Amino acid sequence: AFELWRETTAEERSFLLKKWFNLIMKNKNVIAETISKESGKPLKESLVEVTYGASFIEWFAEQATRSSGKILQSPEKNKQLMVIKQPIGVVSAITPWNFPMAMATRKTGAALAAGCTVVLKPSELTPITALKLAKLSIDAGIPKGVFNVVNGRPQPIGKVMSNHKFVRKITFTGSTRVGKYLMKEASKSVKSISLELGGNAPFIVLDDADIDDAVNGLVDSKFRNAGQTCISANRIFLHKSIHDNFIKKLKEKILSFNIGNGLKNSDIGPLISKKAIEKIELNVSDAIKKGAKILLGGKRHRAGELFYEPSIITNVKKNMKVFKEENFGPIVPIINFTSIDEVIDLANNTEYGLAAYFFTKNSKNLWKLSSKLEYGMFGVNTGKISTYLNPFGGLKESGLGREGSEEGLEPFLEKKFISWRMS
Repeated sequence: AFELWRETTAEERSFLLKKWFNLIMKNKNVIAETISKESGKPLKESLVEVTYGASFIEWFAEQATRSSGKILQSPEKNKQLMVIKQPIGVVSAITPWNFPMAMATRKTGAALAAGCTVVLKPSELTPITALKLAKLSIDAGIPKGVFNVVNGRPQPIGKVMSNHKFVRKITFTGSTRVGKYLMKEASKSVKSISLELGGNAPFIVLDDADIDDAVNGLVDSKFRNAGQTCISANRIFLHKSIHDNFIKKLKEKILSFNIGNGLKNSDIGPLISKKAIEKIELNVSDAIKKGAKILLGGKRHRAGELFYEPSIITNVKKNMKVFKEENFGPIVPIINFTSIDEVIDLANNTEYGLAAYFFTKNSKNLWKLSSKLEYGMFGVNTGKISTYLNPFGGLKESGLGREGSEEGLEPFLEKKFISWRMS
């Protein structure tokens, strides 16, 4: 299918991607309900995900016609120097369960727009959303074999998808552990690879911040999908002077949450699996043993065995799992600080570097934190940072490369240089 798809024009690919986008939006409610049934997330969040996910297809449909090479100024009179771009080849895409649509469209939309074909391996925990997307792509007229979905056990499929001789590009969103495995496998045949891996996002509230804005920003960042996002606020750093006021207002917000079935107008749904909730319990237990205090929550919720109470944990230290690890749940570990230099050191004390958030009214603080914090994306006075426009990705062990944005086609294109001596 790649040999046929690569020969289509950018206009043809753009037209088909736009038809796919329109069909997704026409079936928005059905897809959102599927996401909620598969992952448990509240329906209102699933509806947002469908719109967000579809935006990547529309964006890359438009970007397909804007991709271009270069004519370089030659130092020799009788030479023309050019750079052309061509699709890299067959793409293996491996996506997680927490955003079963958006993570798939961010990768496949760009790859298809660039002229690549895709084999998508969605999470075995949320496979049906991807199948619905694939069915709609066929309905839109995208030729069979261009966008493929393979479901099943991750280890054997991942091995084939990272080793197969036809695959020239691997794009993966998931854990750092699996990302390192895929990187190792890809090196055997020197395949191109993009990785969006784990996070340990700091959420910093300085003494000059608007407290109400900061609390609302934390709610937006922390509790979306019950805290199960890679850019979720994971460690909350509060200046000592605003600690009590912030905690009071946060507690009021949390107590107003409706927790329950994602299809019944809830604010927070369940965690994805027993393994996920057991990890939360382990991290909270470790924190208590090492001196942390549970200010709110700290146990499973009465709504069901996969529900965990939104929890506030204070007196958190650097040696605790809740500080060092990605928690992936609705828990809020609080760490106090007294100076901006102190909080920069604390926030950078991790191998991850995906997203960071901070709240301040001082432009000097804004520039210092943006420059000194070792992260790829920042939310300044906001807990929401994701759009199709931003280059999504991180530093250190949070991954390689960027997705989305005006540069989103580049990972799926090869550059060829031509030095043409004219006779």
